[in-house]
Amino acid sequence: MQRTLTERLAILSDAAKYDASCASSGTEKRDSARSGGLGSTEGSGICHAYAPDGRCISLLKILLTNFCIYDCAYCINRSSSNVARARFTAEEVIWLTLEFYRRNYIEGLFLSSGIIRSSDHTMEQMVRVARELRTTHGFRGYIHLKTIPEASPALIEEAGLYADRLSINIEMPTDAGLASLAPEKRPAGIRRAMAGLRTKIEEMGEPTLRTKARRRFAPAGQSTQVIVGADAASDATILSTSGRLYGSYGLRRVYYSGFSPIPDASSRLPPQKPPLMREHRLYQADWLFRFYGFGIEEITAARPDGMLDLDLDPKLAWALAHRERFPVDVNRAPREMLLRVPGFGVKVVQAILAARRHRRVRLEDLGRLRVSLRKVRPFIATADWTPLRLIDRLDLGALFRPAPEQMALL
Repeated sequence: MQRTLTERLAILSDAAKYDASCASSGTEKRDSARSGGLGSTEGSGICHAYAPDGRCISLLKILLTNFCIYDCAYCINRSSSNVARARFTAEEVIWLTLEFYRRNYIEGLFLSSGIIRSSDHTMEQMVRVARELRTTHGFRGYIHLKTIPEASPALIEEAGLYADRLSINIEMPTDAGLASLAPEKRPAGIRRAMAGLRTKIEEMGEPTLRTKARRRFAPAGQSTQVIVGADAASDATILSTSGRLYGSYGLRRVYYSGFSPIPDASSRLPPQKPPLMREHRLYQADWLFRFYGFGIEEITAARPDGMLDLDLDPKLAWALAHRERFPVDVNRAPREMLLRVPGFGVKVVQAILAARRHRRVRLEDLGRLRVSLRKVRPFIATADWTPLRLIDRLDLGALFRPAPEQMALL
């Protein structure tokens, strides 16, 4: 049956919703108003709009096709799945991107695909879309390509010449999980492709001897996605994998996507999706690791099962488990310790360090910084406040946990 363009768009945009790694931050500034062409990554271009679940909605996010020769158990587009199939040509994706942009519906393109014929054939089509948008149509908006690790390194390198960001999804947090649920994929091949991308990004980022200019190659770096809850991996295992990926491959982001149950699922998969809060806690823990100086083992040591507390954010859970480190004197403590106070963000800590050069910080000063005083009071001392025995209360954790709710009977 020949499907209309509208029908295919509905199928392939819905199929793309399972890929979380589509944020548009970190690219270089390009604006057609100043340099000609079409589109922009700033101003009236990428606007960083997000859906309620945290996913970026400013991009045209579609699959080239949801046909796939692979049979990954967790994927709704696997070869054995009984779903409606559709496919775009490269020319149709180009036309859609330009027309959606002209109508101000989107500010860029996120393009992924199932594997058709072969990895190289699929990658060639995706690179063609990006190349034509850039060179033929002068498109200067954001482009994110989800690359295929089994594809030729030359094709992946060419993709980096036209895309702002490239992502190579590892999918499962462990090699054993990937072998069990996606035996056709090779973890070593995925890591090899990531390493190659990092090398190329760093190489192209070095200024040339002649002009001292840096050559453009995936300026927003590379990212990956981990599926949460499809296997038995704990939060500690997932975050340990993320830590290694950040350190080994220079990733800009690791995205966490909660497993979504799919029709006719394998018995190896759980029957229910994990709580959305688990995904949220992983993002919070990831942030603590990258920007707050926490080690992965510190964040995950509070519970013996390696799972994050769903009722408490990871920084608060750490503080409650290490009460001997508190209260922190905001007028004397170093930046590293201030960053560990629940309720203090990076900007708040910077403001405290700036303010205390001129005067002693008081509780009311923190209130002006829009700090949650209820949250920080047990953990800090200021010029006019000391928590006394508050930090030693046995029920301190209960003060921060959400109130119990009556479960519905029907």
